[in-house]
Amino acid sequence: MNILDIIAKKRDGKELTKEEIEFFVKGYTEGSITDYQAAALTMAIYINSMNEREITDLTLAMAYSGDVLDLSTLGEVVDKHSTGGVGDKITLILMPIVASLGIPVAKMSGRGLGFTGGTVDKLESIPGYNTNVPVEEFIDNVKKIGISLIGQTLNLAPADKKLYALRDTISCTESIPLIASSIMSKKIASGANKIVIDVTSGSGAFMKNVDSAMKLANVMTKIGELAHKETKCIITDMNQPVGHAVGNILEVIEAIKILKGIELPEDIEKIITELGANMLLLANKVSNIEEGKAKILENLKNGKGYEKFVQLVQNQGGDISYIENTDKFNKARFILPIIANKSGIVSKLDALTIGKLSVYLGAGRIKKEDKIEPEVGFVLNKKIGDSVENGEVLGYVHANDEKKAINVLKENIYEIS
Repeated sequence: MNILDIIAKKRDGKELTKEEIEFFVKGYTEGSITDYQAAALTMAIYINSMNEREITDLTLAMAYSGDVLDLSTLGEVVDKHSTGGVGDKITLILMPIVASLGIPVAKMSGRGLGFTGGTVDKLESIPGYNTNVPVEEFIDNVKKIGISLIGQTLNLAPADKKLYALRDTISCTESIPLIASSIMSKKIASGANKIVIDVTSGSGAFMKNVDSAMKLANVMTKIGELAHKETKCIITDMNQPVGHAVGNILEVIEAIKILKGIELPEDIEKIITELGANMLLLANKVSNIEEGKAKILENLKNGKGYEKFVQLVQNQGGDISYIENTDKFNKARFILPIIANKSGIVSKLDALTIGKLSVYLGAGRIKKEDKIEPEVGFVLNKKIGDSVENGEVLGYVHANDEKKAINVLKENIYEIS
């Protein structure tokens, strides 16, 4: 068996065996298979897809390519994951609230992929916050304060860690087999008993329509069943960015404002209550979805979610003075207004365009070794359906390069009718 034959087989649209998939995952993890060979096979999978059996075999091979956490000492752990989106700061808001309601939160998150942001990049924009902790400390953190959010830095699903970074640099992100196996391998390896997955759908998601989102959801639910992990998928809209901020520091600031009760965008309220209620239901903390939604909102509004977020940041080395006073965060060198050129109603605010422009500004990566500029991005005052007046400020571009900011303003990211 050799990697060239495996690449050629999938290139020609044939089905890979369990042994061939395991050979590839093991070889790429250990380094005997090169990045360019892995890129060739990944592209072949992207083009020719995989059947359910192949996807499950790929998922399990990646899940068991390293350590598999045993979180049984923590009780009923319910994990949450998103398939990715633009402005998606839901983890920062929801997980502290869930932890404040007595569900252990032991979550391993990823970095930005393609035009979507990553939770780890956002957490690391908080000065001092450590996303790289040993597994024993990770579990101890959850035992101590009920929550720990870390990066994929332990030896958990190392094959996925390598493939995740590779996919981002060869335009192979929007693939059901690759997305499903990536998400579920991390979830299996990270040890949660039950899983709620936010499957985003729309221009700013990897799944561009509800049908493909439902297909991905069904595949992940099936993988969950085979791995004995109860899995619930919720489809959410990603045709425009989530909330008002896009960019690492900007999203952290928005999340903090929401947890403090200063603001609560309608779309974020809908997402956190739906996902949170399902997490509570899986954890047997409530008897129905409506009761779950009410509990999520209660611990948002009474400040318990914010208190848990402060605990989380402090416990992982973060400087909580930035949480208490968000004006301390670094700011972009250039903050330019987006001005309406006519009166009317915002008819389009394309999430994909915003995501790509954010990467152009430096909020994401084009190459896997690129460094993030945490200060840059967008603050979008107006969303789809809002009325605007000619000359009104629709939002702001935050950039460290004035020329890039001016180029972004030429894109007419808002459509008004």
